[in-house]
Amino acid sequence: MPAPAVDIGPFKIGPGHAPALIAGPCVIESTDHCLMLADAARKACEPLGIRYIFKASFDKANRTSIKSDRGPGIDAGLKTLADVRRKTGLPVLTDVHEWQQAAAIGEACDIIQIPAFLCRQTDLLVAAAKTGKVVNIKKGQFMAPEQMREAAAKVRDSGNSRVLLTDRGTFFGYGQLVNDMTCIPIMRDMAPVVFDATHSCQVPGGLGTQSGGRREFIPTLARSGIAAGADALFLEIHDNPEQARSDKATVLPLGELKALLESCKRVWDAVRS
Repeated sequence: MPAPAVDIGPFKIGPGHAPALIAGPCVIESTDHCLMLADAARKACEPLGIRYIFKASFDKANRTSIKSDRGPGIDAGLKTLADVRRKTGLPVLTDVHEWQQAAAIGEACDIIQIPAFLCRQTDLLVAAAKTGKVVNIKKGQFMAPEQMREAAAKVRDSGNSRVLLTDRGTFFGYGQLVNDMTCIPIMRDMAPVVFDATHSCQVPGGLGTQSGGRREFIPTLARSGIAAGADALFLEIHDNPEQARSDKATVLPLGELKALLESCKRVWDAVRS
């Protein structure tokens, strides 16, 4: 039986509730840029009845090269995220990388995201849990879906029942990611599930000093994730992907968002009718 829905404030994610989208730039580029993307994504979601959560990272700590652009850092980044939250009224998500960051992130954001490579880090999970905010745990690329039960338990056993799990592909061979859609129903027994369709197209380190990817497969994977039962979709979006400061090979062009959401909503309605 699927796990119960999780309260995100103005709405819930999970069984019996409307689909949700978590979307925004990979990394914060400016406050104005974040506000522009948030407004555009919300306008794409509203006519379809899709609930929207803005996401952006203040630090991309897991980069291929030490020379990669990591973002504005926690102080400036959380200020931007708090501004987006205040000006738009939208729920906001960002990543945590060290347990000491959790309390400050909890003040500025509604959802704290545990990066995939850190999904087993107990101190990080416990610190995120103690904020009382929703904790979105990305499934490690090296983990079977069944193993995420204990990651979720670390949050719940720390007094926080508000847990989401996200699938973003599994390593295969030399960095290639593949998606096993059975991960979604397996993990839905543990928590509502988010499907990350953009990072699933990533080829880590594929461009030498940065990750590559195959963004042309985003629509295929997004629709497949929804058909498999995902409660929400995760997409990184950008108005000019070639100028994106992070993950330019896998961010979805903003101009393609509306059509993708329309097709995903048709799939959602068909499999849940």
